[in-house]
Amino acid sequence: MPSVSKKQREAMAIAEHHPDELYGKNKGLLDMSHGQLHDFASTKEKGLPERVHPKHKHEAKTGRQPKPRGG
Repeated sequence: MPSVSKKQREAMAIAEHHPDELYGKNKGLLDMSHGQLHDFASTKEKGLPERVHPKHKHEAKTGRQPKPRGG
């Protein structure tokens, strides 16, 4: 699976090659297999955005869109 941003690719490369240099919030990357980390880290950066920003605050925490309210 390819990375969706340059920052994600960079974090995966650090987790793959220098896991002791990861920030605390990225320690969950160490649960991924070496092959998965390699797939993300080997993504070409050409055309990737620097970062991907979530559209809503709710989406940032859960990765899902909030349910529309009926009215």
